[in-house]
Amino acid sequence: MPHLAKNLSAKINSRIRNLPNSEIRSFSQKISQIPGIIKLTIGEPDLNTPEHIKRAAINDIDSNDSHYAPEAGKEKYLNSVSKYLKKSLGVSYDPKSEICAIVGVSEGLNIAAMALLNPGEKIIVPTPVWEVYFGIIKMAGGIPVQVDTSADNFLLTAKKLTETLENEGKGAKAVIITDPSNPTGRVYSEQNLQKLADVITKYDIFAVSDEIYAELIYGDRKHYSLTQIIPERTVLLSGLSKSVAMTGWRIGYIAGPAELMKSMIKIHSFLISSVTDNVQIAASEALDHGDQDYIDAREKYQKRLHLLEDGLKKNGYTMATPEGAFYIFAKIPTKFGCDDVAFAKDLAEKAKVGVTPGSFFGAGGHGYVRFSYASSEEKLKEAIKRITDYTNNN
Repeated sequence: MPHLAKNLSAKINSRIRNLPNSEIRSFSQKISQIPGIIKLTIGEPDLNTPEHIKRAAINDIDSNDSHYAPEAGKEKYLNSVSKYLKKSLGVSYDPKSEICAIVGVSEGLNIAAMALLNPGEKIIVPTPVWEVYFGIIKMAGGIPVQVDTSADNFLLTAKKLTETLENEGKGAKAVIITDPSNPTGRVYSEQNLQKLADVITKYDIFAVSDEIYAELIYGDRKHYSLTQIIPERTVLLSGLSKSVAMTGWRIGYIAGPAELMKSMIKIHSFLISSVTDNVQIAASEALDHGDQDYIDAREKYQKRLHLLEDGLKKNGYTMATPEGAFYIFAKIPTKFGCDDVAFAKDLAEKAKVGVTPGSFFGAGGHGYVRFSYASSEEKLKEAIKRITDYTNNN
């Protein structure tokens, strides 16, 4: 077993070495050791990838499509993304110059951060938010400026964005919007986005719009996008991981103005060369023929949302109404205090229900915990029963 040469330890990139590991994943792995625990931690759909999507990949493998794909992506996939965005949002992106296939939104966030930020530049991040954003921005040499949205029902307002750009975020290069939100499930209205777009334009900054949960919005609400208002300054990130249970396939897309995409595609080619052939073909099938898959998934998740939301409210949890994604971000009942990490550990050990501490998601998350309802109704019902027993007995 090799050991690093003693004098080389101090020569490792300090920016990377000093980054903390993901608290969300570390906590989830730790409580996974508890026998019989029901984990409502990681945002991993329990559904299977639809058969027609799997078959498309198998057929592509059987046809020996196993060579390097073009750097930006296969023509079939890029065309499918372009058509889907036109159909779903009414926006037009040229598949030849304004779209790139990516290995999930995580890669897309890395690409966006590297393309937009010079070392020491700021990017505004409304919180609570998926913690990976912070590490990605810091790896690119940028500075994440957290904006606590808890006082505004967990949505970034134009007023708050303006205040931030005039103060701690002065000189920021961009703002990230996650819509629907992880961890809160909140959704931006068309009016919300228009007001934000006005501020973004006034201060002449970029917008990075993470829309990975766009197909999972419930009730009568509709998904809107900054690409419909300010496409000339917006980087769109999305994919198939959540909507059709393709997390393990690692496939998504990034879209933006052609001039910016030249830099992004260059970064992408240096990072991974190209995305796997058969995965792109499967994703193309999902985009072209997956409308019913989205509908079926939404129906399941909405039923689970109502089930878990009702159970939590009966036990004294409060929350801003979740409208999309598959998370509930709930405030811990007063009787348990506000230490969300201690509460989540105790709930895991005594009730055998795993949830994620809200403070892991940045400013505004303290005193909250995130529940993922991407689990079966059977597991959710049992989790509610255990939570009820825990609440009554502690």
